[in-house]
Amino acid sequence: MREVAILGIGQTPVDEAWDKSVREIAGEAVFAALLDAQRERVDGLFVGNMLSGIISKQEHLGALVADWVGLRAIEAFKVEAACGSGAAAMRLAIMAVASGEMDSALAMGVEKMTENKGTETTAALATAADADYEAEQGLSFVAINALIMQRYLHEYGWKHTDFAPFSINAHANAVHNPFARLRDPISEKDYQRAKMIAAPINLMDASPIGDGAAAAVIVPADSLPELVYGRPRIRIAGSATATDSLAVHDRRDALWLTAAELSARKAYQQAGVSPADIDFFELHDAFSIMAALSLEACGFAERGQGPRLGLEGVIRPDGRLPIATRGGLKARGHPVGATGMYQIVEAVQQLRGEAGETQVQDARIGMAQNIGGSGATIITHILRRG
Repeated sequence: MREVAILGIGQTPVDEAWDKSVREIAGEAVFAALLDAQRERVDGLFVGNMLSGIISKQEHLGALVADWVGLRAIEAFKVEAACGSGAAAMRLAIMAVASGEMDSALAMGVEKMTENKGTETTAALATAADADYEAEQGLSFVAINALIMQRYLHEYGWKHTDFAPFSINAHANAVHNPFARLRDPISEKDYQRAKMIAAPINLMDASPIGDGAAAAVIVPADSLPELVYGRPRIRIAGSATATDSLAVHDRRDALWLTAAELSARKAYQQAGVSPADIDFFELHDAFSIMAALSLEACGFAERGQGPRLGLEGVIRPDGRLPIATRGGLKARGHPVGATGMYQIVEAVQQLRGEAGETQVQDARIGMAQNIGGSGATIITHILRRG
C-alpha cells in the first residue's frame, strides 16, 4: 500500500440552502476542491451521504454528482454510514489510491436537511439507530444521548454545567470561521439558560443541522513535493474504522465508545504516534456528552474525566489539545453526511496554517474522528504535515 496525500480541499457554508438542490451544493464543494488542487479530473468519486433518499427523494448520488460536475464516465459511488458517511467516503478514497487501483480520487460529503419539517428530519435521523429496539420505541438521537448523559452524570458525579466549556469553546472558534452556521459566542450563562430538549441535554449541548458539502482530492504522496503550490504537503498518516452495536443497550458498556478506542488505536499504530503527539483533535461533538466520551476513548482523558479537559482550558486553540478548532459540529453545524469531510477540510486548514484566528501554533499532526449513529461506526484519520 502506498502513502497518500490530500492535494486540494473545498467546502460550502453550512446554512439553509433553500435555493439549491443536493447536486448543486455537492458541485460547489467539488469545484472548490478541484480548483484548490489545480486539477480538472480524478479517477474516482466517493460521495458520503445519509439522507438524500429520504429527504430529497434522490439516490444514486455518485452518478448524479459526477455528471453534474462534468466527470461523467468515472467510477462514482454513494457511501452511507449514518453520520459517519463523510469519513467513510474519505476512507474508501484513501484505499482506492493507496492500493494503486486509482491514481486520484475525490472524497466528499453532502447533505441537504432543512427543507422538511423538523419532525420529519428527526425521524429520518433516527433510521441510523436500531429500528426495532430504539426508533420503534420512540427514541430520537437526542433522547439516546440524553440517556447516556444522565448515566454519565450519575456514575461520575459531574454537574450538567461542567459540560459548558465544550459548547463555549466551539462557538468561540466558529466566530472566525466564515463557513460556520452559528458564528456567535456564548457564555456560561447562555448555556445554563438554554431551552431543555431532553434532560439533561439542552439546546447548547446539541449541534444544529444544516445544508452543506465538503470535499478533498486524494493522490499518491510520492507524486508531490514537500511544498505543493507553496503550501505544505498534507499526508494521511493513519486511517482506520471500527464498529459496535447500533443499539446502546447491546453494548458491554454504554459509557464507553469501543469503536472510537479501536479505530484510534489502529490509526495511532499506522501513524507511529501516541495521543501525546496529536496537536489538535477534530472530534464528533454532535452532543457535548459525545465530546467527553471521545476524549476518553481516544486516550486523551481518563475514564469519567473528559469534562475536566474543558474546565481546565486544555481544549482551547492555545491549550494542550485544541478541539473543534473551526467550531466543530456544535457551531460549524452538522450536515450529517458531510460532517466527516468538513472535519478533514478543517484539519488540512490547520496543518497548512490557514486557520486564521484559531490557528493552532506549530500544528504538525492532527486527528479527525467521525461517528455514525450513537457510536456504531467510528472512523479515525490522522493527518501529518510535510
